Amino acid sequence: MALQDVCKWQAPDTQETSPHLPQAGSWAVPRGWDPQAFLQTHGPRLAHGTTTLAFRFRHGVIAAADTRSSCGNYVACPASRKVIPVHQHLLGTTSGTSADCVTWYRVLQRELRLRALREGQLPSVAGAAKLLSVMMSRYRGLDLCVATALCGWDRSGPALFYVYSDGTFLQGDIFSVGSGSPYAYGVLDRGYRYDMSTQEAYALARRAVAHATHRDAYSGGSVDLFHVRESGWEYVSCHDAWVLYSELQKLPEPEKEREEEATPDRVGEGREPSVGLAPGDLKVPTERL
Repeated sequence: MALQDVCKWQAPDTQETSPHLPQAGSWAVPRGWDPQAFLQTHGPRLAHGTTTLAFRFRHGVIAAADTRSSCGNYVACPASRKVIPVHQHLLGTTSGTSADCVTWYRVLQRELRLRALREGQLPSVAGAAKLLSVMMSRYRGLDLCVATALCGWDRSGPALFYVYSDGTFLQGDIFSVGSGSPYAYGVLDRGYRYDMSTQEAYALARRAVAHATHRDAYSGGSVDLFHVRESGWEYVSCHDAWVLYSELQKLPEPEKEREEEATPDRVGEGREPSVGLAPGDLKVPTERL
């Protein structure tokens, strides 16, 4: 109180109606309501959208994602990073609530660092994924939304795990998360091979995200591409999604080229020749009853 008297400061009357608009980033709620309680009860249901993918092949793990962060029909950020490094040999794609994803990745980084100091080595990719799954499962039912694909390299080689905030823990070779994942899966399932070359893997990841951003209303921006090798993760490239999709449309599909090469040009190849036979010359014997 003494400091208020010296500074001649008086607290504003919050009960009076203010003629000014609320500050940027705040919500205007009816008088007498707690903002958090009002938004939980009557607030808008925002739809979040993104496209993230990751797949494992013989040269490591590829992680790719778009950069647009959307809420409903609005673009919250056109250049957000949805692939977060954890340490030199581990990174993860993020889908869900941005604040939840960033917070839990910070927690994971801290816990892995503490374990490395205690045990003298970092846990495996499976151990890191299981740790994140167990920590988040304790908050099940509290509107936590984190869906991530952990991509890393440990003593067993390249590894890929999917973790969800309800405690889901899965191991696999291909994962795509987000509103654009159905479109990305369509491209991945058609072109994925474990024995791909590095350039083929890069092209497949870019093509999958580019096609997903073209079809999904909530995905877009640029395409970030990461590669996890035995020596550590590497940031490969960043391409504008629309420019990349336009360039892909000009290229012939490799599957169509293979089909054209495999299809013979001669009509009727592989069948018995019918030279000299006219319609009606071929008589089929009928069985006698």
